Amino acid sequence: MKKILVPTDFSDHAEYALKSAAQIARQHNCAILLVHMLELPQEGSEATKPNGADIPEIIFFKNMAMSKFEDLLDADYLEGLDVSETTRFGKVYEGINEVAKTENADFIVMGSHGASGFHEMFIGSNSEKVVRSSEIPVLVIKNEIPEFKADSFVFASDFSGEIKKPFKQMLDIARTFKAHLNLVMINTPNSFKPTHVAEEMMTSFLRDVDYTDYSLHIYNDVNVEKGVLNFANKVNADIIGLSTHGRTGFSHFFNGSISEDLVNHAVRPVLTFKI
Repeated sequence: MKKILVPTDFSDHAEYALKSAAQIARQHNCAILLVHMLELPQEGSEATKPNGADIPEIIFFKNMAMSKFEDLLDADYLEGLDVSETTRFGKVYEGINEVAKTENADFIVMGSHGASGFHEMFIGSNSEKVVRSSEIPVLVIKNEIPEFKADSFVFASDFSGEIKKPFKQMLDIARTFKAHLNLVMINTPNSFKPTHVAEEMMTSFLRDVDYTDYSLHIYNDVNVEKGVLNFANKVNADIIGLSTHGRTGFSHFFNGSISEDLVNHAVRPVLTFKI
């Protein structure tokens, strides 16, 4: 892991994420790239296009961002770290993913205050949209974490074949953090598996895995989201990890995504990997 991308809107929650990213960067000798997205009201007009960079509104917002960056970069917790910043124009989640790609970021760390009810269903938080579309792992931070740890890592899955790719990404991060993996299959009334069946699925999935610091668990609950949250509480996990299908449009509206729900509702940091 060489470069961590940290989106910021200069809010408290964004700073919580930056503080956690700074701790990770210090521990693992990573660079940090701060990105601020300016999503202007007249999106699609000349003011949001690159050749409109001399328009007063763009100059005003960009100068404001530069001023806030100067204050942010003076923070004590960033001292001695390799930190750079950039300001881009466009939709937040699209811009973050584009910067991640062009800057070869390995990892996104971002803050979220979550969303609920009507707002969650019809609008969603920017962190939820980034989780849905990002090609690289996304760590979502909800609260200030004075001492960021990843010693105990819950990874919840159905351990099907399509999880192989995100599982490899998760193992890379687990190796970086030297984490103990609590691998868990959540059993629900709508998708119940006898213990011996669940155990066989998990051991078969892990047959060729070269990571040894893990334990296997089967946890019963009323639904997957509650099961993941309750199990994470039980083992006092530092991070909850899941894979996401990245559904969009009507598929997302009717089916949702457990990863996105957890991003909105979990208090613990949530780390997502796209299938």
